[in-house]
Amino acid sequence: MQTDLDQATSQLVSDFVSWGVKLTAFDGLEIPYRENLVLHHLGVEKFISGLHGTPNQAISELADQLQKLGASNQRFDTNASWSSAAWRAALLDIITPSPTTLNSNFKRDYKVSAKQATDRFYELSRQIENVKVQAIAHNIAYTVNTNFGDIEITINLSKPEKTTAEIEAAGRAKKIAYPPTVLDQYNEGFYGRLGAAARSTHRFIYEEIGGQTWGWHYSPYAYYSEHAIFVEMERQPMHITKQTFTNLLAWVDRYPHYFIGSNADLPIVGGSILSQEHFQGGRHTFAMMKAPVRQKIDLPQFESVSAGVLHWPMSVIKLSSHYQAELIDAAELVRQTWQGYSDPDLMINAYSNENEQQHTVTPIAWQEGGKYQLALVLRDNGRSTDFPDGIFHPHQAVQHIKQENIGLIEVMGLAILPGRLKNELADVADVLLGRRELRQIATKHQPWVKSLMTVGGCTPENVENRIQEAIGQVFIQVLSDAGVYKNTDQGREGFDRFIAQLH
Repeated sequence: MQTDLDQATSQLVSDFVSWGVKLTAFDGLEIPYRENLVLHHLGVEKFISGLHGTPNQAISELADQLQKLGASNQRFDTNASWSSAAWRAALLDIITPSPTTLNSNFKRDYKVSAKQATDRFYELSRQIENVKVQAIAHNIAYTVNTNFGDIEITINLSKPEKTTAEIEAAGRAKKIAYPPTVLDQYNEGFYGRLGAAARSTHRFIYEEIGGQTWGWHYSPYAYYSEHAIFVEMERQPMHITKQTFTNLLAWVDRYPHYFIGSNADLPIVGGSILSQEHFQGGRHTFAMMKAPVRQKIDLPQFESVSAGVLHWPMSVIKLSSHYQAELIDAAELVRQTWQGYSDPDLMINAYSNENEQQHTVTPIAWQEGGKYQLALVLRDNGRSTDFPDGIFHPHQAVQHIKQENIGLIEVMGLAILPGRLKNELADVADVLLGRRELRQIATKHQPWVKSLMTVGGCTPENVENRIQEAIGQVFIQVLSDAGVYKNTDQGREGFDRFIAQLH
């Protein structure tokens, strides 16, 4: 006997499956097949066939309703966030294009334009929750005007926090070496488990770059528009070479509306994953990319290349040319010269006491004004007794705000700050407004807050802006700490000595 509940559930399933047709994952011939997959996933046996599904309601809203039904049927552990996330991703996978279909659709769109291809792939990634739109919305993001342009600040609240029970369970769980890495293609379609993210809907666009197979996708927890990750599939460790510059420019040739950059390949100054070659890119213009040239550099051996030092807290040489080959050669000259260069008076040493390489670059490529642009940020991985975390790493005085590595995104002027700051900065506001005493907040913040108190003039209406502006200035100091040559007379003289070596 048909009931209203059966009718509502059947219509919900049909509406959800209709999205697969709209997303070009499959055609109408597959609708009954996909509906049966959803029914099995839900643990539902009663279904009214032949209903007309419409993709009028948002996928996320339909998935929410279906997830409630799955929970009531005990299809996943509602007390374990990983189980809930894995179940939901597998549900969305039913209406997601397969890797083959997706790549075929992308190539068809790319024949029209690179922008059409990325626009449609990005929208798909948002719809199927590969880009966690709802989670990203929890981030606190703003800009602060500084002497170096508009610096971007993000307090990262998007990644779900694990409960104590889940953390303890992960510690007890048997270690499984699959997928081999968190980056490669074996994550496509992976259901997930405790300690390993659900990737049922995860998809790559596959391309050949530099004679190697690469795949790219949009970051789940994006920090800027169309935040993309480009992964080399042979699982080679991160290593900055001349080929790196060649590959970066090949990518911006294919996607001229994107910047593409690489983290440095050393642990203190590099990114969080150095075990597999990968780049990051996207449709965003960072403050560093808009920074003016402070000082021109003469490179007579490269007639088509213009070069200069950027007005930026870190030490950046920007190269520009219409011609890739000469631009790559110029970049390699800078890299090789820097790799072997030392200036002990400024604590700059190419090699450690153990003869380990300490110099590398963070390279970023983009197109502007009809030319290829290649920025090389000089990095030094050295440590000392005074700076055990890294000589050119955020120093102790700013670690109450930012103590993590300064990677590619921060280098360009976007601070990614830890979620702990949300509550900690609320306490700071209370002190500035006289609602609590200085000694009642975290000790690590007290010297900074004491300096803010001397300025005075905080009101409930302006205290948030005051704190945001102060955070922006701290981040400028963070970048300055990570900069090899400081914006001082001594630092500029040291930079000049290095530039002289390029001749």
